[in-house]
Amino acid sequence: MRAWTVHPPPAPPRASVPATGQAAAGEAPPRRRRQAGLVLVPERFSLLAALLPPLWFLLHRMWLVLVIYLALAILAAVLLPAGIGFYVGLAAQVLVGLHAQDLRRWTLARQGRPVAGVVLGRDEDAALRRALAGRPEWARLEAGMEGKVA
Repeated sequence: MRAWTVHPPPAPPRASVPATGQAAAGEAPPRRRRQAGLVLVPERFSLLAALLPPLWFLLHRMWLVLVIYLALAILAAVLLPAGIGFYVGLAAQVLVGLHAQDLRRWTLARQGRPVAGVVLGRDEDAALRRALAGRPEWARLEAGMEGKVA
């Protein structure tokens, strides 16, 4: 079994929309944007992140991590001697693969989606079923997300 961290969607800001659901006079209506339901992040090595970190960061919308990674890669290419650069780059790729899911959790926490729980499951579906069985409010949250479009 694998451990999965559960990240619920951020709570909507309460002060942004009046109780009637209408925007105040002269105020632009709030943008409607679908927020995904629960996000489950596995605790494991990520081979794709180790082989193609920029692509993996883009797929998971980790913009700040991507910028930091590219800045460090450029600095390493400029400052490190050619003989050692390959080995440092290889070590960096392995470290990215080892910590990719941790960086994803950090990004989700920065977006207002901190870790709300940890579940064990054979795969993501089994972990999601287990999380929903243990927390009925998450099941209602997931049911409310079905059918909504971005």
